Amino acid sequence: MPGHLRRLAQVWKKCPTYFVTTCTAGRQPILCDDLVHEVLRLEWQSLSSRLGWSVGRYVVMPDHVHFFLTQSFDTSASLGSAVGQWKERTARRINRFRHTQGRVWQPAFFDHLLRSSESRSEKWAYIQQSPVRAGLVSRSCEWPYAGWIHYE
Repeated sequence: MPGHLRRLAQVWKKCPTYFVTTCTAGRQPILCDDLVHEVLRLEWQSLSSRLGWSVGRYVVMPDHVHFFLTQSFDTSASLGSAVGQWKERTARRINRFRHTQGRVWQPAFFDHLLRSSESRSEKWAYIQQSPVRAGLVSRSCEWPYAGWIHYE
């Protein structure tokens, strides 16, 4: 394989893992609530069986979430479709729970393809400290709205 093409095996992985961040509409601080957290977790859990995407570690902040998302071999659902359906389903449930209507999430989301375990470790180290940097806790292990779903 020519030198300039060797890295394609690393870039075009069969089951890529993405680092995803999405924010609430208007950056409303509505996510750090035990019931909202449970809604987010339940919908992340169902992504695997519904769309073939597995969720790893995550951190829920008051107005945004960070999470790792990995595509399985047998899914045809795109990253945009998986995140979009997760946002739609969580928005309906959050609005029902809060007795509100309207948008819960900003339309777009940020994603970054993780090319190595080192990249994943660096991203996790960064997002794990988000509640500390925001002054919400003094140590990341104290933050109740973080964890993992299908894998660490």
